[in-house]
Amino acid sequence: MQNQELSRDAVIIRTSVLGIVANVLLSAFKAGVGLLAHSIAMTLDAVNNLSDAISSIVTIAGTKLAGRKPDKKHPLGHGRIEYLGTMIVAAIVLYAGITALVESIKKIVHPQQVNHTWVTLAVLAAAITVKIILGTYYKRVGKAVKSGSLLASGTDALYDAILSVSVLVSTLIYMGTGVMLEAYVGVLISAFILKAGVEMMLDTVNELLGKRVDPEFLSQIRRTICADEEVRGAYDLILHSYGPERYIGSVHVEVEDTMTADRIDLMERRLMDSVYAKHGVLLAGIGIYAHNTTDDKVGKLRSAVTRIVSSHEGVLQIHGFYTDPEKRIIGFDVILDYALEDRHAVFDQIQKDVQAAYPDYTIRMTMDIDF
Repeated sequence: MQNQELSRDAVIIRTSVLGIVANVLLSAFKAGVGLLAHSIAMTLDAVNNLSDAISSIVTIAGTKLAGRKPDKKHPLGHGRIEYLGTMIVAAIVLYAGITALVESIKKIVHPQQVNHTWVTLAVLAAAITVKIILGTYYKRVGKAVKSGSLLASGTDALYDAILSVSVLVSTLIYMGTGVMLEAYVGVLISAFILKAGVEMMLDTVNELLGKRVDPEFLSQIRRTICADEEVRGAYDLILHSYGPERYIGSVHVEVEDTMTADRIDLMERRLMDSVYAKHGVLLAGIGIYAHNTTDDKVGKLRSAVTRIVSSHEGVLQIHGFYTDPEKRIIGFDVILDYALEDRHAVFDQIQKDVQAAYPDYTIRMTMDIDF
């Protein structure tokens, strides 16, 4: 695991360094030409490239800090620092967008003559080509190593290419007709930059809040667990993220009620090994649901209760069924669709219906989470 993290960090840092070099060169060329030509749009484009370089520096710093070894205060590592790094990148992008908007409005109110040449066009064409290549490379590498910072930088670079095209078009219009659209293009650039910054910030906030894990990824893990010959079902799979690709999870598995403790122990070790080997997820806890195989009455009771529960709208799953004949208890977990207008009302109605069917029993229902 540590070797994988070192390899991933090296890829992110190498890609970010390449981005820094490219953006600093682009920023220098655009700033020089923009100042000579008195072009607000090109000057703002240069500032945007410089902010991209700063973003790459933040990405490197975040990656290095996130890769620090676990310690007494942070026993699960420092992986979540990457999310903070992405938020800083988003803040830089937002600052660049606000600055660009203010300067563009100033140029609309107080227009200034521009002096474009064919050198301006050549610099813009080169910048567009570099940004497309850089943005595509960022996104490809970011997707491969699942780096939010690289993916955000890739999206930003492709936005920059689009914006540079708009600057190029406005320059051609000015050189051909004398109509000056520089400041208005600057407003357009500002809007795109601000949109990218807000989206980056919201994505990162969702990561910190704990957004839903990719359903396909969860399904793959469940299939791996259920592939074990002694597992009858996998439920309540919960993954906690401690940084990109750093998951610690827990799950309930259903097994036959005749399994002994030593067999359960061996099964749990197999599951932990297989899930980690195939998916890189550490299962820190495996709970057990016992499936009755010896008492036909319990089996019929389970089937009857399942029919009652499943007859209600919005029921996605019932699991964890158990009964205590001596204490007259029936218990189970039910998962309800979030799309229901009133999930609690449906839950209460299910409990009433099961209680009505089995008035001599205490019904212990749990509204489980749809992970």
